[in-house]
Amino acid sequence: MSFVSYFPGRGTVRETAYLEGRAEGRADDRASLILRVLERRGMPVPEAARERITSCADLDILALWFDRSLTATAVEDLFAEDPEGPGPVQNRPES
Repeated sequence: MSFVSYFPGRGTVRETAYLEGRAEGRADDRASLILRVLERRGMPVPEAARERITSCADLDILALWFDRSLTATAVEDLFAEDPEGPGPVQNRPES
């Protein structure tokens, strides 16, 4: 009896679920590390900021926030000029 595996690299439902679960696990780990750094640095994390951090699934944004958590003087510093969050509106010339 032979076994043929179409995993990985075939875009199967199983592979997709595996990769999504893996990315979600990475996001959860990064979010918890950010919160831990802020806690260890003695910064209170408001519930809104905690929710924003833990609900983010973008690994690049979480990496940016982690880097910022190492030197931030306030939790709000994590989100400065954040492409996901509200920020200053820049005037763009109309086409």
